[in-house]
Amino acid sequence: MPDSIVIIPTYNEKENIERMIRKVFSLPHDFHLLIIDDGSPDGTSIIVKNLMNVYPERLFIQERAGKQGLGTAYIHGFKWAIAHHYDYIFEMDADFSHNPEDLLKLRQACIDGADAAIGSRYSNGVNVVNWPMSRVLMSYFASVYVRFITGIDVRDSTAGFMCYKRKVLETVRLDKIKFVGYAFQIEMKYTSIKHGFKLVEVPIIFTDRTAGTSKMSTGIFKEAFFGVIQMKINSIFRKYPEG
Repeated sequence: MPDSIVIIPTYNEKENIERMIRKVFSLPHDFHLLIIDDGSPDGTSIIVKNLMNVYPERLFIQERAGKQGLGTAYIHGFKWAIAHHYDYIFEMDADFSHNPEDLLKLRQACIDGADAAIGSRYSNGVNVVNWPMSRVLMSYFASVYVRFITGIDVRDSTAGFMCYKRKVLETVRLDKIKFVGYAFQIEMKYTSIKHGFKLVEVPIIFTDRTAGTSKMSTGIFKEAFFGVIQMKINSIFRKYPEG
């Protein structure tokens, strides 16, 4: 049984998904792939299903009706991966903003002792390509804000490129994770740290998508801004680790 599965949520990613699948399967480790597709009208799921004939027992898909949010897609994928007993459970984007080659570095960080590894844009300066300066500043200072409010020592708290050991996702109460956008990524890191797990940041270069359409919205930023405060307040009334 291979030990690693990469979870990729998709919505209208027909321009990227086949290249991404083939790239992950070309890496010198036997990664499995789970695509969580939220009813993409552009035929993303059809491409994935066709490729399942090329990569049997390595490529899987879970289809959901309509856009239900990034956070719920990952929670769905995490539960699926736990049920199938993978040791290293990854999350990444379909649009090549995350370099699939870096999956190997994240996995190695967990082998070397981390409970979760973060593909970090800001742990070694600012490593972002093709973003307008306004968005770079917004993302960077979002993490500064999170550190100020929560006290966690994570330079890139909104990062969506992660490797979790299975024990982290088995311990964290996934049904209590309520946010769906940037705040989901923050909440997962914050909750993992509150449970005593060791998170390590691995420097990566983040390159903005060249194909397809970004799913970013002002609502996602608002959720993160106000959600961090609410998350911190709620944590005061929770006991960690939880049994």
